[in-house]
Amino acid sequence: MKEVNIKKMAITFAFALIIWFIPVPQGVTDNAWHLFAIFAATILGIILKAAPMGTMCMLAIGFTALTQVLAPGNAALSVTKSLSGFGDKVIWLIGISFFIARGFIKTGLGNRIAFMFIRIFGKSSLGLAYGLGLADVCLAPAIPSNTARGGGIIYPIMKSMAISFGSMPEDISTHKKIGSYLTLNSYYMNLIASSMFLTGTASNPMCQKFAADLGINITWMSWAAAGFVPGLVAFFTVPLVLYRLYPPELKKTGDAPKMAAQKLKEMGAIKKEEWLMLLAFFILLALWIFGGSLSIDATTTAFIGLTLLLLTSVLTWEDIKSEKGAWDTIVWFAVLVMMASSLNELGFIGWFSDLIKVQIGGLNWMVAFPVIILVYFYSHYIFASATAHVAAMYAAMLGVGVSLGIPGMLLAMMLGFIGSIYGVLTHYGHGPAPVYFGSGYVDLKSWWTKGFEIGILLLLIYMGIGGLWMKIIGYY
Repeated sequence: MKEVNIKKMAITFAFALIIWFIPVPQGVTDNAWHLFAIFAATILGIILKAAPMGTMCMLAIGFTALTQVLAPGNAALSVTKSLSGFGDKVIWLIGISFFIARGFIKTGLGNRIAFMFIRIFGKSSLGLAYGLGLADVCLAPAIPSNTARGGGIIYPIMKSMAISFGSMPEDISTHKKIGSYLTLNSYYMNLIASSMFLTGTASNPMCQKFAADLGINITWMSWAAAGFVPGLVAFFTVPLVLYRLYPPELKKTGDAPKMAAQKLKEMGAIKKEEWLMLLAFFILLALWIFGGSLSIDATTTAFIGLTLLLLTSVLTWEDIKSEKGAWDTIVWFAVLVMMASSLNELGFIGWFSDLIKVQIGGLNWMVAFPVIILVYFYSHYIFASATAHVAAMYAAMLGVGVSLGIPGMLLAMMLGFIGSIYGVLTHYGHGPAPVYFGSGYVDLKSWWTKGFEIGILLLLIYMGIGGLWMKIIGYY
């Protein structure tokens, strides 16, 4: 029982039972309401950390099948529908992309790219911040786990740079020398990079799936086209603003390029495996961008990339089997998508959207749009998982907005971007947050206050510049 918190699990079960036995509201079917009880309890269990996310999702599948809420009176069909999420192509896109990400780490190509940018830009603390951020952005299209990207590649390099300049994690008096600034900036840049690409973080394809359920088609290229400009503005603006709000004591880091050059020298010439990884990366990028015209979707592209890496032995089947993060993600991702999609099919999302519409139906869509975005953004304080937040609220918020007349593509994309950048608010708000916060360079008060301030800046950039940019490119 080490992984299960009995008290929190009891609260989760009690919550499910209370919703289950509440009289079913008018306009909702019994099955939709009972599935909502299971879904809401699963989300609560994830938030409370009653058990690991995978455990919570396995419980959800078990109860969904047992109660036959998806196929009353047909036990076999109920089990089949409960497992339907595992057949969704979006699930496999994100799972396979995790395997591809392992190639960057295994071959050392990710580290090489980061050190190359540090060698070029690392003469000052601000330049070092941009160099680390640029490495994250370059890796984001092919590494959908921003935890693996930030925690596995960028964070170790960032920390070693900070230590080399005398900013020691265990010595509070040296934190602000450079470690504090680089920690927060690297985390923020990770979230910005995550927002720019459909494959930038695990929750983005979930947004794509929920939008598709409401008739809004988002492709890899359409996401990149919408996210490029606000992401680029945020990329250049955030390090400068943070430099003013939370300045490092050390301004010049002239030794950083030398240290990066030394690391590159130790790595030696680019190996055959790295060239093959680079080739796979460009093939993936090209097919994600142009594959639509060839009837090759994003998931097929991911399979092509993975096959190439396996055939060239850049990755082995043992690598695939041992990639626990990917299999874990496939499991909980499939279950959450299954329940959220089923709620939509059973009419619950439509009913809930109409219910909220009645309350704010008098608002003009240009007023309702920022209201929905702000509610979605700041409600993240109560979520310890970006994916859980997306699963719980994305489809409902999108449905409400569309019913109020907000252009569907505008709202779908903006909610998608918010699903990354709301991670700035807390030290538990996104996958990489515990990694960076765990360095000890930034105290809790600073993390929350600076996150709140940067959050306002990002909202202005994405809603203002991003909204205008999507108007220019014809998204509404």
